[in-house]
Amino acid sequence: MSGTEGQSGADGGGKRPLRVLVVEDSEFDARMLVGLLRAGGFEPEFERVETAGAMREALGQVPWEVILADYNLPEFSAPEALEVLQESQLDIPFIIVSGGIGEDTAVAAMKSGAHDYLMKGNLARLVPAVERELRDADVRASRRQTVKDLRESELRHRSLIENTSDIIAVLDCKGMIQFASPACERVLGRSTESLVDTDWFSLAQDDDRERLRAEFGQGLDGDGKQFVIEGRFTAADGSERVLDTTAVNLLADKAIAGVVVNARDITERLKEQAAILESEEQFRVAREIQQHLFPREAPELEGFDIAGASKPAAATGGDYFDYLTTSDNHLALAIGDVSGHGVGPAMLMAETRAYLRLLARNRNDLSLILTRANTMVGEDVGKERFVTMLLAKLDPDKRSLVYASAGHTPAFVIGPDCEVKSELKRTGMPLGVMPGAEYNVSRQLRLAKGDVLVLLTDGLEETANPEGELFGTDRILEVVHEHRDLSAAMIVQSVFEALEAFSKNAEQVDDLTMIVAKAE
Repeated sequence: MSGTEGQSGADGGGKRPLRVLVVEDSEFDARMLVGLLRAGGFEPEFERVETAGAMREALGQVPWEVILADYNLPEFSAPEALEVLQESQLDIPFIIVSGGIGEDTAVAAMKSGAHDYLMKGNLARLVPAVERELRDADVRASRRQTVKDLRESELRHRSLIENTSDIIAVLDCKGMIQFASPACERVLGRSTESLVDTDWFSLAQDDDRERLRAEFGQGLDGDGKQFVIEGRFTAADGSERVLDTTAVNLLADKAIAGVVVNARDITERLKEQAAILESEEQFRVAREIQQHLFPREAPELEGFDIAGASKPAAATGGDYFDYLTTSDNHLALAIGDVSGHGVGPAMLMAETRAYLRLLARNRNDLSLILTRANTMVGEDVGKERFVTMLLAKLDPDKRSLVYASAGHTPAFVIGPDCEVKSELKRTGMPLGVMPGAEYNVSRQLRLAKGDVLVLLTDGLEETANPEGELFGTDRILEVVHEHRDLSAAMIVQSVFEALEAFSKNAEQVDDLTMIVAKAE
């Protein structure tokens, strides 16, 4: 059975209205979720369903903004609910809220299309997760509207583009050709003489012929003199040509007494545009993913000042940094780099981030976290891709750290005199390279007041000036030492500014990512 409950936003006191579809067999649990959303600043209007039929009916009646789904129901499940949503082709954030499912099950659900999952015993992330997914849904909707607007704009302006190589023809009211320009032979391989007294629409492909004829008739009956139609035509050699045709109704003009058409061959242009749009969309999506996934602010940790930042390159790559809370409530600094550039590495970075956050919530041993992450990443990539990763876990009580590095660029602990007190070298293979690889955890490293921990990706060291000289590790550490009395955030900014000055504003070829933690 399905249960339906509604809540009005009339007394919301300025709270944000929210339409929530709850896939849940427990009325109590559904109201608990709604209560948490209300306490978090929303005024939910919700419906509870517990079968596939009820969910399909609900999706067809209300424009839901978020779906919260229990994993297991007596007659339904979250994976089945996700399939129902995907069948509807609606873009609605789907968040699993479960009493207890394994990591592999949660990861599989997110790979299938779920946006997040939460444990019923720990719902502190419910409101932030909903807020984040609503923002992401708005971005996707805005992108779709922009694409639609661009397409409509292109249609409106097609008639303004003229080219002497276009086909110029005069048709009568039935579409019979009275005159055709020599361009017909270049575009369609048909001579002017052979086309006179021929039905223009007989040249169109079978699937488009009747549509084009109908649109032509509608254009003649319309209020305006000019109209545009587009369709596929068959050349003499059997090839398909897409003609964008502007028609001007001059039947009432005694000098012409016909319909003048300007038919432009846009076959190759459409192919080129499709390739360009695909490439631009890939880079735009990759950059958007990176910016949304990076932490918005650094965590507060007693005895430490922490900051991190990433500056994507023009050719978007897969750098990553994050602040992870392990199962023993300690803070782990994470920094990584996916091999290669483009959408593939960006997506792999996003997957790796999800894996690490999931693993850290349930483990505190850095070795086990990287070992399990290596298995997960290895299942998703081929031999041409890998991920380097360094995790450094801070202990504020002991003012110390331990770390494990999956083939990542070394990090450094710099003392007050700019001496390198510790170099955090690799302790294992990059993720995804070797199944079953093991990752050692370092001994405990003590930090004195004034020590600075520097984590970075190789893009900083490999930034070059116009003469081809690399910035190098020594210069990075010198800049850090020179600004060590500033905040961690200002130290990171100073390094980025030094890189820009060194390269003389040359085009950035790799991502630049850095974390600084000052012991205070």
